[in-house]
Amino acid sequence: MPAERAAVILAAGQGTRMKSKTVKVLHEVGGRPMLHWTHALASSVGASRSVVVYGAHSPAVRDAAEALGAQTAMQDPPQGTGHAVQSAREALEGFDGHVIVLYADTPLITPETVEKVFAALADGASVAVLGFTPEDPAAYGRLITHPDGSLDRIVEYKDASEDERAVRLVNSGVLAAPAGLLFELLGEVTNDNANGEYYLTDVVGLARARDHKAVVVHADEAEVLGVNSRLDLAAAEAAFQDRTRRQMMADGVTLRAPETVFFAHDTQIARDVVVEPHVVFGPGVSVEEDATIKAFSHLEGARVGAGASVGPYARLRPGSEIGTEAKIGNFVEVKKAQLGEGAKVSHLSYIGDARIGAGANIGAGTITCNYDGYDKHLTVVGEGAFIGSNTSLVAPVTVGAGAFTGSGGVITRSVPDDALALARGEQVNKEGWAARFRKAKQARKGKGEKSS
Repeated sequence: MPAERAAVILAAGQGTRMKSKTVKVLHEVGGRPMLHWTHALASSVGASRSVVVYGAHSPAVRDAAEALGAQTAMQDPPQGTGHAVQSAREALEGFDGHVIVLYADTPLITPETVEKVFAALADGASVAVLGFTPEDPAAYGRLITHPDGSLDRIVEYKDASEDERAVRLVNSGVLAAPAGLLFELLGEVTNDNANGEYYLTDVVGLARARDHKAVVVHADEAEVLGVNSRLDLAAAEAAFQDRTRRQMMADGVTLRAPETVFFAHDTQIARDVVVEPHVVFGPGVSVEEDATIKAFSHLEGARVGAGASVGPYARLRPGSEIGTEAKIGNFVEVKKAQLGEGAKVSHLSYIGDARIGAGANIGAGTITCNYDGYDKHLTVVGEGAFIGSNTSLVAPVTVGAGAFTGSGGVITRSVPDDALALARGEQVNKEGWAARFRKAKQARKGKGEKSS
């Protein structure tokens, strides 16, 4: 029977290089805070318990973690990664499974990679460490291995010799071990090093001294990008977007200019959807088969039905539901509105807090006047209705099925099915008025404006 799993998520760093009033691990990648990424990773690999270790300076991290359902433990004062994991010991009292140490500022590790780490423990290793080989090993801790590939020790850069610094296989920080062994070894870690800190990495050497087996699980560098600055945050976002674009195209989505399309962590797009250049998907968007999202559109919290068309230059805000074969055209904004099958809003319109029936046509320049300064109100347009151009629908109001409204109308009362609503002032033509107006203006200009 597989061992039970738990995760210790380290999130106590100061994050000073971010130069932000927002705690580092609450900055977003793909529209989701980095802490949420790591907690979701732990959940996705079946961790029955997650403990987020936060610092005294960041109660916002504690609050965010508890809102996710995680346990929390405070590290105060910070004395290194080993001390941080030790801070979670009380929260894991009585746990007898495998523990993996993850980092809230490393958001892109995949469940498949974490499964490999746990698999190494299942195959007999006592300690498994996630390592990678970057182009520039820089100041990463080095993974020193035996000729047979097993891991002997981890040496922090500041404590490494020149020969050890020449090693290119480096430590990601992720480490897994049986809970009892992990905390037992951590109790033996000292702070006799260049930083005067208690290193989690010392666990490997201590395990080897007891003849326990330690192994390295290899990861791609893009997965283990840690975020310490705005530059790192941009790099993580770029890596996420590149990964997602590739996956979307592999799944059958056409991206006309992939590098210009941006996705959120939960974007769902079905096969045979076409996405034109410069489209942004915020969180909570799903797009069904054969739909087209045209250039320069922004979607968030919206569902787009099969065969529908959105854009160009359209904005779908949260609560928008675009039905099968419906059309949202250029410079149209939709918010908390449902459009039925085949409905059309083709030009220059705002549709908010509305239900638009199947086959209805909303003319150019139409707006739903949904807000009275205090409350939002509903507009209902029935199936097959035709709303004339430049109509203002003053909610709450209903336009019946098959009804028409004349162009330029301000509709304040409900319109019965199949009726025509005319709600504009009667046109009056004053013969000769324009000629008299110009003559008077020219005469006034000839007298008064010469002296000025």
